[in-house]
Amino acid sequence: MEILTKVHAKNLVKWAEDKPEVLVLSADLTGSTEVDSFRDTYPDRFYSMGIAEQNMMSFAGGLAREGFKPFIHTFAVFIYRRAYDQIAMSIAYPNLPVTMFGFLPGIMTPGGATHQAIEDISIMRSLPNMTILECGDATDVESVLDVANSVNGPVYIRMLRGEIPRLFPATEAMELGKSRLITEGSDLVLLTSGICTEEALRATEVLKARGLSIHHRHITTLKPFNDGAVIDAIEKTKYGVITMENHSVIGGLGTIVAEKIAEKGIGKKLVKIGIQDTFVHGASKQFLMKEYSLDAMTLISEIEKLVGLELNIKEDDLTEPYVVEVHSKAKVEAL
Repeated sequence: MEILTKVHAKNLVKWAEDKPEVLVLSADLTGSTEVDSFRDTYPDRFYSMGIAEQNMMSFAGGLAREGFKPFIHTFAVFIYRRAYDQIAMSIAYPNLPVTMFGFLPGIMTPGGATHQAIEDISIMRSLPNMTILECGDATDVESVLDVANSVNGPVYIRMLRGEIPRLFPATEAMELGKSRLITEGSDLVLLTSGICTEEALRATEVLKARGLSIHHRHITTLKPFNDGAVIDAIEKTKYGVITMENHSVIGGLGTIVAEKIAEKGIGKKLVKIGIQDTFVHGASKQFLMKEYSLDAMTLISEIEKLVGLELNIKEDDLTEPYVVEVHSKAKVEAL
């Protein structure tokens, strides 16, 4: 597996070179959100707003009204928990082109409940005019800027930083409203998002070897969610659907899929793998994925229940995961 470092930092500087309307705003987390290179390259287009997220959102709304495209960078929790009213009234209500990069989505930090954005999708998707995207690998990070820039309105992005694997070819860019087909299959539909796609891939090869036919798709657009290919796959599947997400099972990918199944009148069973209505302790990503049942072995267990088979798969049968260091040169700090 190819591992890249500081993908967003490098990509943003290159991408924004011929886009003077793009301004970057930071809430005292410049290095931590990989925009220090942008600051150094385009100092006149960078604004350090301090630890004042509410003011930053209103300021961004004002910039957007003047024809600029503000790119807000901070940890995800400090976007929607600290400044929800300002997002709603200064950005979403007037439908302004403000892009919010939310770092450390879900369990991606040892910082515990104060820093873990486990309910951000459920909150942000309830806002009218809001588009929600989630990155799962380096290719997503490299191509999400074009997708966000194509939206005529506010965009919220669950962003990755530090060391990031490349799961998909660099030439296969993210597309708005379209999922990535990973494998075709008819027994069950597996829909994964964010870091859970990498974890699911650890299990799919051995599941295939056990004779299971899995239709696996990687979801990057969480709102709007109107991918006909997903609905078609669910309608045709034999056993049902499993969603796997780095988020609470309340209001995230699983809920979105449940709503679509109900709207379409599809009589298929749905299993939601995610954070089960609880706050999360602080620890490494690998520990938390096991502790809160977001890992490949949980997926296998749920598939066994869904299809009524005992597959006799052990951890040693799975592909080895890439273990990201909590502290590394690619991250200013672990939080």
